[in-house]
Amino acid sequence: MWVQPQAYLGLTFNWGALLGWAAVRGSLDPAIVLPLYASGVFWTLVYDTIYAHQDKEDDVRVGVRSTALRFADSTKEWITGFGIACIGSLAYSGFCANIGAFSVSCSWLSALGLY
Repeated sequence: MWVQPQAYLGLTFNWGALLGWAAVRGSLDPAIVLPLYASGVFWTLVYDTIYAHQDKEDDVRVGVRSTALRFADSTKEWITGFGIACIGSLAYSGFCANIGAFSVSCSWLSALGLY
């Protein structure tokens, strides 16, 4: 079984979305925080897969099973899919949080700017 360090990184780094929401609101609304958390995980998969390609030779040498090795020649398609999932999850979270179309559009544009 391939265990990608990029997936673990995404799951742990973005835990703060759940904690931050709970700290500010005093509760967890799954319809809002789960898509927000997922969006962060997908974004981490985008950027860390790109970084993983810089270390492919080292990953092979030490036995790290990175997404760069796993996706190989189809990395561009995977990154595109993760990016779409990131923006879609972020928009859905904003919609569920009732932040308005303008704010959702701004979050999309900022996510696209980072991508």
